[in-house]
Amino acid sequence: MTINHQEILDAFWFRHACKEFDASRQITNTDFDLILETARLSPCSFGLEPWKFLVVQNPQLREKLKQHTWGGQKQLPTASHVIVTLLRKSRYMRYDSDYVQNFMRVVQQFPEEAIQARCRILEKFQREDFALLDQERYMSDWAGKQTYLPLANMMTAAALIGIDSCPIEGFEKTGVEQVLATEMGVDLQGWEVAYLLAFGYRKVEPARPKTRQSLTDIVEWF
Repeated sequence: MTINHQEILDAFWFRHACKEFDASRQITNTDFDLILETARLSPCSFGLEPWKFLVVQNPQLREKLKQHTWGGQKQLPTASHVIVTLLRKSRYMRYDSDYVQNFMRVVQQFPEEAIQARCRILEKFQREDFALLDQERYMSDWAGKQTYLPLANMMTAAALIGIDSCPIEGFEKTGVEQVLATEMGVDLQGWEVAYLLAFGYRKVEPARPKTRQSLTDIVEWF
């Protein structure tokens, strides 16, 4: 498979954190299905997929989320599509949880002996290599990091087809989760919010060009 290098770089130069979208323009179902598929196909540690993606199109729900999202005041009302990404609570990600066991059996379709072997490896990883079992927050942070892989892939895929995006972490977690629970039926015993992600088409061009450090400042070869 050959992809033009310049087209890839052009997409990365095109992508920016869009602060306000053109509310009159909607992403087609075909294009948004592509974006969601890149999330589904994203990699993650041990392949355990600790995520769920809620596509919030209802204006009333967006308004309720907006009340607790100081970093999305213009994005939530104007975006064509908004995703709320959830991550599984830490107890579900333990090597010995029913979720992990069933996931390996049903989704990954490993035979029983392979499941037991992989769980032993995962136990060592969680207990010794990264000490994730020392505190619940450690496990949540590990699972949460996995959700940022589909975040990046969705934004890149969108940029490649000329669609803008904006990742949103500027929110009050408790308030957003309360809306998810009371208005959308999210079980907060099993899930917590990772981030919001808005998609659409820019209303105006960025006010200033993209700035980044040079490769020589951030890369060392040995």
